[in-house]
Amino acid sequence: MHRVGSAGNTSNSSRPRKEKRLTYVLSDANDSKHSAGINCLAVPKSSIDGYNYLFTGSRDGTLKRWSLDEDAASCSATFESHVDWVNDAVLVGNNRLISCSSDGTVKTWNCLTDGGCTKTLRQHSDYVTCLAAAEKNSNVVASGGLGGEVFIWDLEAAYAPSLKSSDATGDECSNGIIASGNSLPVTSLHAISSSNNISTHSNHSHGYVPIAAKGHKESVYALAMNDSGTLLVSGGTEKVVRVWDPRTGSKTMKLRGHTDNIRALLLDSTGRFCLSGSSDSMIRLWDLGQQRCVHSYAVHTDSVWALASTPSFSYVYSGGRDLSLYVTDLSTRESLLLCTGEYPIQQLAIHDENIWVATTDSSVHRWPAEGRNPHKAFERGGSFVAGNLSFSRARASLEGSTPVPVYKEPTFTISGAPAIVQHEILNNRRHILTKDAAGSVKLWEVTRGIVIEDYGKVSYEEKKEELFEMVSIPAWFTVDTRLGSLSVHLDTPQCFSAEMYSADLNITGKPEDDKVNLARETLKGLMAHWLGKRKQRFGSQASANGEVLSSKDISARSLSHSRLEAVDGNAENDSMVYSPFEFSTVSPPSIITEGSQGGPWRRNITEFDGTEDEKDFPWWCLDCVLNNRLPPRENTKCSFYLHPCEGSSIQILTQGKLSAPRILRVNKVVNYVVEKMVLDKPLDNVNPDISFGPGLSSTVGDGSFRSGLKPWQKLKPSIEILCNNQVLSPDMSLATVRNYIWKKPEDLVLNYRMLQGR
Repeated sequence: MHRVGSAGNTSNSSRPRKEKRLTYVLSDANDSKHSAGINCLAVPKSSIDGYNYLFTGSRDGTLKRWSLDEDAASCSATFESHVDWVNDAVLVGNNRLISCSSDGTVKTWNCLTDGGCTKTLRQHSDYVTCLAAAEKNSNVVASGGLGGEVFIWDLEAAYAPSLKSSDATGDECSNGIIASGNSLPVTSLHAISSSNNISTHSNHSHGYVPIAAKGHKESVYALAMNDSGTLLVSGGTEKVVRVWDPRTGSKTMKLRGHTDNIRALLLDSTGRFCLSGSSDSMIRLWDLGQQRCVHSYAVHTDSVWALASTPSFSYVYSGGRDLSLYVTDLSTRESLLLCTGEYPIQQLAIHDENIWVATTDSSVHRWPAEGRNPHKAFERGGSFVAGNLSFSRARASLEGSTPVPVYKEPTFTISGAPAIVQHEILNNRRHILTKDAAGSVKLWEVTRGIVIEDYGKVSYEEKKEELFEMVSIPAWFTVDTRLGSLSVHLDTPQCFSAEMYSADLNITGKPEDDKVNLARETLKGLMAHWLGKRKQRFGSQASANGEVLSSKDISARSLSHSRLEAVDGNAENDSMVYSPFEFSTVSPPSIITEGSQGGPWRRNITEFDGTEDEKDFPWWCLDCVLNNRLPPRENTKCSFYLHPCEGSSIQILTQGKLSAPRILRVNKVVNYVVEKMVLDKPLDNVNPDISFGPGLSSTVGDGSFRSGLKPWQKLKPSIEILCNNQVLSPDMSLATVRNYIWKKPEDLVLNYRMLQGR
């Protein structure tokens, strides 16, 4: 499975090295809403500095901190560094937030700051799916993932790894950012510090190694730890609950009973009782002292994905794939349907008398839970006794005894932005049509990262047909919506394959027939803030370490990578950002990429401070933005033959194959024909800017748009160009003619004749 933002291949591969990718993620709104499903919730046990907070982690790759009032919630911080789904988050101590992600990392954050990541822990070989923390030991956190791995982290040791005095500088120690220099690093701590600086240091220290709980042969989906951190339970696709001593990583027991993936686990404070929820639709209560299942609860009709219990461990709240939230008395087996929503429930968090519910939707809902006295809810009636066989609830539903939910509406909702569920890159390669989960259809401009048309709830397919243009421009980017937003991927050298004339982009102050490379100008727009900050700090040519980062340095680096000479070189750095490539500062995109050290990272484009350098960005991005240089590109030219139509009396001097830029318009071919016609006297108004190449293969130049009228409107006599007996519009490019009219792999053949009726 391709990971968002990932790039490169393994060092052992004999295939050519794949250059690192640059991705930018577009945002339709300000930073205060999630744009994809909520995977996790974390609520502090008590208020912090007098404030009540809720923390959410989303499939959009970010975490958010919400400041809560009675019936209000405001986003007071966004934690942005993960490059894929955030799968779980736990709070430890007074101010530390730990998160894990499908990007394979565990990250730590100071949850009271503005969102800076303080540590990145890289140990997992695959997606990290779940976390567990010890209530009374703020140094211990466990993580589990799809690689079948469970690691127990001592956070203090991870923050202060043992160092050889000669290996670490004072700056490295003060930042607390250390990376192992081993060939197979146990941790490669690539961190974005609380000041939002990207910094990676590599040394030969003995990196911190977490304790590994070895034994899982398959994916791990659930973890739980007791308050003191002396007991850890794990579950996953092996369908068994494993019990560990997290202090040593040793196995203590294995509990069998579930018949499908275990998705949720809870331990009581003492560590004697364990609750498990499974894709087999069952909840089980285990007595770890007796090493057996003491109760089974058939409450749900589908997979159980989320569990939460009262402090006394006498009631359990459960939710999952059947969209329903239940509360169950563990001793009497009495169960009550609290509410039913529109989306599967991912996680639950009890907060005073309420319960926060996270679903596959981007909004979070708060429902009444009678958290301190759940028995009050049962007094209203409507409860049923949970069976102990998995099919009993499903059968009861079929027989018509489906329970009625106690609550119809949540007491409060933190709204998210609907995720994009469909997208289509239009032929002009600048616009993308999208449809979101709410049915709204929008048109985005990729080179500015904004919505240029919101069509509302219209037919997506009809709008796609309506916007069709018969134009052919190379595919210079790819897109996915895994994060609920548009993630636009740029890979070199393919991304530099598309050009347009400045006139077609309405760029003022630039000759109309200048060719504009779409990726180069887009990169300049994305990096404009970084470049401005960099010039403020270091002058126009200095890098973050104070040394000159010259075009010669980057050129040598590019040659070492590709062994091909750069093209389109320009000694002067054309740093102006044209209006078609200016990105919004109100809802700026974030960049996902990978430098020469550490792993992938993510950052909002307005948060760069100018110190980021070749260790953080791919070299080809810097070569483009700093030195205005592009790598070699293919397919920029189109070969064609120019013949008279059958029966035409006019002839031109040129014989043999011609060559011209793919974006050359048919009107330029008309100019060329007129200029090369065999006539008794020279013509007036012939375009003087067309150039030719020597020999049989002539080159049709780009010409000029400088006169008030378009050239083909002034030509005498009037000529028209045909392909496959179809008259071509003067505005068509050669690429468009080849793609839509010629439709053959052979060289294009164009015919010319005098315009009919002239």
